[in-house]
Amino acid sequence: MEKQRTEQQNKAMHLWFTQLSEELNEQGMDMRTLLKPGIQIPWNARMIKEYLFRPIMRAKLGKESTKELHTKEIDEIFDIINRALSEKGISVPFPSIDEMIAQQEGWKK
Repeated sequence: MEKQRTEQQNKAMHLWFTQLSEELNEQGMDMRTLLKPGIQIPWNARMIKEYLFRPIMRAKLGKESTKELHTKEIDEIFDIINRALSEKGISVPFPSIDEMIAQQEGWKK
């Protein structure tokens, strides 16, 4: 039986959504460029989740909520997104535990 995603994985996933949205915006890859020609729409973490992560999750795994994901499934979806974006010159690594701790400590200050 697969293990349910952990709280740390959930935090890492949402941190990655934020980091990826920032990188896509910095590279000029707004939603118009990636998904919807004609309208410039900057990315944010919620949009990464709803327009990149969740559709791939549904298509690949048939799951509706990230709460349903098992630990390995997060990696599968990340790999699909990362592979597609790397073809466009965008690569944002999935956050590590050390990076998340450092960011959380920075938020507390």
